[in-house]
Amino acid sequence: MQAECTFTNHAFDSLIPALKFRKYDAVISGMDITPERSKQVAFSNPYYANSALVIAKKDTYKTFADLKGKRIGMENGTTHQKYLQDKHPEVKTVAYDSYQNAIIDLKNGRIDGVFGDTAVVNEWLKTNPQLGPATEKVTDPQYFGTGLGIAVRPDNKALLEKLNNALTAIKADGTYQKISDQWFPQ
Repeated sequence: MQAECTFTNHAFDSLIPALKFRKYDAVISGMDITPERSKQVAFSNPYYANSALVIAKKDTYKTFADLKGKRIGMENGTTHQKYLQDKHPEVKTVAYDSYQNAIIDLKNGRIDGVFGDTAVVNEWLKTNPQLGPATEKVTDPQYFGTGLGIAVRPDNKALLEKLNNALTAIKADGTYQKISDQWFPQ
């Protein structure tokens, strides 16, 4: 695609408003393609089939039923937050501005688990051997949509076309698979 990019860290719950107010041209931040979000932004073709997972101190919990009354952290404004609130009201949700802060609180015993994208929480598991999976993977399309996509403003059709063409090209030439194998191992 040959574009110059600037990457910034921003609170997840303000990414779509920032995009709409032209602070960014595109958002690529583990954003699930959902019908609700598609009313506000245009999405690229999916680049990753997403799932979600709760992690906790190793060998503590196995299922969502085990989490009844437990404090589970997640990023504010995410599909993870909505999923827990709707499907598991018995769990106490604790919203964070970043996964990093949730992980710090988990390690210090202030919360009992962290719920996030499987690819993201798997990275935390690699560097924190005291943590482990606490539930089965969740793939509910009602909440997690059709995969992860790159969000752009609906009127930016030219950028959307470039992004989709670039995704198609890297899938065709094997680059996508190399990236996926490195960063999203199953």
